[in-house]
Amino acid sequence: MKNYPFYLSVFLLLLFSNCKNGSSSENYATDTTSVAIETDLKIESIENENKDSNSESYAELEENPFESPKNNPLSTFSIDVDNASYTNIRRFINNGLKVPKDAVRVEEMMNFFKYTYPQPTDNHPFSINTEYSESPWNEKHKLLKIGLQGKNIPMTNLPKSNLVFLVDVSGSMSDDNKLPLLKESMKILVKELRKEDKVSIVVYAGSAGVVLEPTSGLEKETIMDAFDDLQAGGSTAGGEGIELAYKLAQQNFIKEGNNRVIIATDGDFNVGASSDDEMIDLIEEKRKSGVFLTVLGFGMGNYKDSKMEILADKGNGNYAYIDNIQEANRFLGKEFKGSMFAIAKDVKIQIEFNPKHVQAYRLIGYENRKLKAEDFKNDAIDAGELGSGHTVTALYEIIPVGVESSFTPSDLKYTKVKNDEVTYNEELATVKFRYKKPDGEKSVELIQTIQNQSVALVNSSKDFKFSSAVAWFGLKLRDSKLIANASTSEIKKLAKSGLASDEEGYKSEFLRLVESVN
Repeated sequence: MKNYPFYLSVFLLLLFSNCKNGSSSENYATDTTSVAIETDLKIESIENENKDSNSESYAELEENPFESPKNNPLSTFSIDVDNASYTNIRRFINNGLKVPKDAVRVEEMMNFFKYTYPQPTDNHPFSINTEYSESPWNEKHKLLKIGLQGKNIPMTNLPKSNLVFLVDVSGSMSDDNKLPLLKESMKILVKELRKEDKVSIVVYAGSAGVVLEPTSGLEKETIMDAFDDLQAGGSTAGGEGIELAYKLAQQNFIKEGNNRVIIATDGDFNVGASSDDEMIDLIEEKRKSGVFLTVLGFGMGNYKDSKMEILADKGNGNYAYIDNIQEANRFLGKEFKGSMFAIAKDVKIQIEFNPKHVQAYRLIGYENRKLKAEDFKNDAIDAGELGSGHTVTALYEIIPVGVESSFTPSDLKYTKVKNDEVTYNEELATVKFRYKKPDGEKSVELIQTIQNQSVALVNSSKDFKFSSAVAWFGLKLRDSKLIANASTSEIKKLAKSGLASDEEGYKSEFLRLVESVN
């Protein structure tokens, strides 16, 4: 047991207080015994809390390095609309805790925020927007921003929903910020349901079971009563719950509809022998059913981010961390359409940089979303989903030709290409996109070239400035070795210059988070 002097002083203070209040000698022994017991319980509670705070798990990430377009001409990755990392980081900072390095996924931080990209004007489900300017953290480097804007579809035009909630009611979910918060969160989501939508509820603890058969979204009180009746207790058997939830979703499958399993958990569950490999196999098999997946994370202490992310990444899914009722209102209420209705799936991006202008490049974030070059055209390879109204932002840091930088990778002797052998003198890069319709199996490909025309950072768009500031803050939290400037004041200054379209105040909140980290 640690901190004996502290606990002893508390104990003595309580004894002194009892004496001062005139306790009799008979009551004195009783009081001191009860105080000792109470103090021991408090000590045990504090020790357990400290123990829990160290049991959260995050997948290890290795930061993307700079690469030469001569040696590695293609960069390929899956889009990521998840934003769980940002809300989790916010929770750490608001509680005055150090943010674990691997809890920081820079792309999820950027994609938490909405940007003012234009709506698509053609038959494709998203618009493509690029911008080329200066890097704020490495002098003489540049940044290329690629932004996608999903088509905003009115609720009346969205397909019918078949939603199966899979709720973790194991003992670890008893804390106020877990099952009780989950229940309040569900009230927000249920308000968005229509008469034609169907809702089912499956729970899992020591075993799994159905607590609500498919019910019309019109019967909101019945649905909420089922949520309110849930109680936490017992061990966890997530694998059995996943099997049952997908089975129920498939039995009530709506052709050309929105079929989705929504898992709500702290991630502390077992699948078979609880290995991540078994979990990946299970969720990849269920993905073939055509049922999409949403993962909602709750709680802290024993929070298993690594397992939640695997579920979402491998199961045609998205992932959000609900740290408070305001976040539940944002993700499940205001952004219900983007969170629950996919307009495109398996969205991939592949970019080829022109070595005439690019000495080296690196993708900021998306470390666990990178794909092999040959995966781009392979329709069997899973990638990210885009929801109605969603925006996706990616940044590449570029070292232009002729710039001296300590981050430039060495040229290889046998694959060296002379710049004068390269044509397309006006082009910086060519970027390709592939996506499938939500119920499709064959990809559609789009191609766009990017001109070698950069603007000064001060003249860049508000979206460019703010997204760059968010990425910069993420790199600082990760203690990146690839940024020369990690000034908190400079990050805040850039973010402030990019403030726009902030009706809900999330961007202003970001400024406060930056101020809280040295």
